[in-house]
Amino acid sequence: MSDLLEADELTTALKKCPEWEHEKTAISRTIEFEEFVEAIDFVNDLAEIAEEAQHYPDITIRHTKVTLKLTTHDIGGLTQLDIALAQRVDNLVD
Repeated sequence: MSDLLEADELTTALKKCPEWEHEKTAISRTIEFEEFVEAIDFVNDLAEIAEEAQHYPDITIRHTKVTLKLTTHDIGGLTQLDIALAQRVDNLVD
């Protein structure tokens, strides 16, 4: 299991994920698509990545907007697992 990121480690790590917003013990990002089906396709692709990483985001789908929230629930905060998954999401979107 990963350790919680210290404040300075978190600051450095978040520079790698500029689209993500830091919220106490989590990071989140909302991605908007043109069509509902595109949003669902994205979530399906994300499911494969999350399963491979064995680390799962909280996902909210509202029509063409998908909001992801990452945290390591087991230890109540952000770890390198969250940053790595955020970077993979960014690569999937961009």
